[in-house]
Amino acid sequence: MTLPPGVADLPTGPGARVHIVRDFDARPERIWKAWTDPALLVRWLGPREWPADEVHADLRVGGAWRARLQSVDGQPPLQQSGTYVEIDPPRRLVFTFRWDSDHHEDGPGVETLVTLLLSELAPGRTRMEFTQVGLASDQSASGHEYGWRSTFDRLADDLGSQP
Repeated sequence: MTLPPGVADLPTGPGARVHIVRDFDARPERIWKAWTDPALLVRWLGPREWPADEVHADLRVGGAWRARLQSVDGQPPLQQSGTYVEIDPPRRLVFTFRWDSDHHEDGPGVETLVTLLLSELAPGRTRMEFTQVGLASDQSASGHEYGWRSTFDRLADDLGSQP
């Protein structure tokens, strides 16, 4: 696997990563589709205070994705984007992640790497293992962890509302 320039040098030490394991009442294929279909992704991406209102994705190795998160209290939107590095449906998705907005604490140019692993626990149940490495600081890692946990709560809600 060839990583985009600079990604291989991302820090992986303490405070520079987020690791979340979450179980969902849905099959891996359904969670995979929620992560890879922009029409589904826009329904749950972003923490409760910053839901996505626009998502675009070119799901292929080297393809780009981008999303706009809109604050519920009227702050300027946050833009995030990245590139798909590895796609192995419905088990493994690896992509870069960066903020394109100047007013985010990490600022533009800090590129991180996200790895998503999906494994079936039992029929209709999936374990999702989420790891993000290369965060700028302990404060950034803490903020990202909060944001992703809130985002995954929204994913669970969305999966529960769909047949």
